[in-house]
Amino acid sequence: MSDQPSQSGQIYESEIYQRGLRYERPTLTFQALEWEPQACARLSAEAKGYVYGSAGMRETSNKNREAFKKWSIVPRRLTAQREGEGHGGGFPVLKKRIFGEDLELPIALAPVGVLRIFNTEGEVAVAKAAAEVGVPYILSTAASSSIEEAATASGGGKRWFQLYWPSNQDHDITVSLLKRAKDAGYTTLFVTLDTYILGWRPSDMDNGYNPFLKADKIGVALGFSDPVWRRKFKEKHGVEIEQDEGKAAREWTKTIFPGINHAWEDVKYLQEHWDGPIVLKGIQTIQDAKKAVEIGVQGIVVSNHGGRQQDGGCSSLGMLPHIVDAAGDKLTIFFDSGVRCGADIVKALALGADCVLIGRPYVYGLALGGQEGVEHVLKSLVGELELTLHLAGIQSAELKDLNRGCLVKEEDLFEGVKGIGIH
Repeated sequence: MSDQPSQSGQIYESEIYQRGLRYERPTLTFQALEWEPQACARLSAEAKGYVYGSAGMRETSNKNREAFKKWSIVPRRLTAQREGEGHGGGFPVLKKRIFGEDLELPIALAPVGVLRIFNTEGEVAVAKAAAEVGVPYILSTAASSSIEEAATASGGGKRWFQLYWPSNQDHDITVSLLKRAKDAGYTTLFVTLDTYILGWRPSDMDNGYNPFLKADKIGVALGFSDPVWRRKFKEKHGVEIEQDEGKAAREWTKTIFPGINHAWEDVKYLQEHWDGPIVLKGIQTIQDAKKAVEIGVQGIVVSNHGGRQQDGGCSSLGMLPHIVDAAGDKLTIFFDSGVRCGADIVKALALGADCVLIGRPYVYGLALGGQEGVEHVLKSLVGELELTLHLAGIQSAELKDLNRGCLVKEEDLFEGVKGIGIH
């Protein structure tokens, strides 16, 4: 495995066409909006409901997608793309530097739990795919593989860790998780703020399905493999976890989803026990972004959890430029929620995100083809990202080239022919 992307999108596209000359057809579609229905058709009702389902009536989820259509990329012509610039000769430079780490691509894999309900290889397949393509993988606390197993699968790939934050009475468990992640080479901590309790998810309730409560390791592997939590469970019940996995699953779930929110002052404890960058995930207001600056964390994820937690909310993309204006020069800004294609990534970067997190699409790739499916989704997204920038005359993913000047609000185009500001 390599720290470099195995191939650019341009090369991936070229290889597909070359195989087509031999009448070969790809096993997985390149139509991004088809990944979801194809994966859902293959999954069990429970797994489909879990990944596709959203909170309430899907209003927040739908707003996430609709928000991308409100912005349009304005192409520029004769931009003097010179041979040898970028990779592939004249193609956009996609590199980003995040917290001192050089990323070949401005994307990372968002933390998604219980991945083994979509494919038996789960987090192991995803970690391998991320390393192969050259993007960071954020391991979820709700994983089906241990911190150490996912790290081994990642090899030389960049890996970050996401924390579902236990309550203050379980500080020892929090410290144990952070130490294990650090020891296993995870360099950045993402702390999810919007999921201290699971939201109102009708699709899961229709199936009577909560994957965290079953007597297996899916979603609870980090707890079952944690020495501190194992000791506390045995002291409390007089048996090992393996002797009552159902009870253990329920208790670990309550540990990482305690039902009670933390306070801003609690972040200090994490800062005392994690010596790398800390990113707060789930920020949706200017006030909270400013508070994140005030307490001294290094980054935030502008995210509404893909619409999975709270319905009736605002779109994540809609909030992004407001939060960037309020705190963008003081924080590293990550973005997720609603991203489905390369053009979506372009728009989020142009609106101020430093790095875009990919969520559901790679899960669909995992369901359709395991590690190969995840790699296909990532290479497809990168290919479209690269060609979209190239055809729009944008030289790199850096702010100096890719910014709001590359976009226009679609509705403004119909306000009148004169004075609409497209120059």
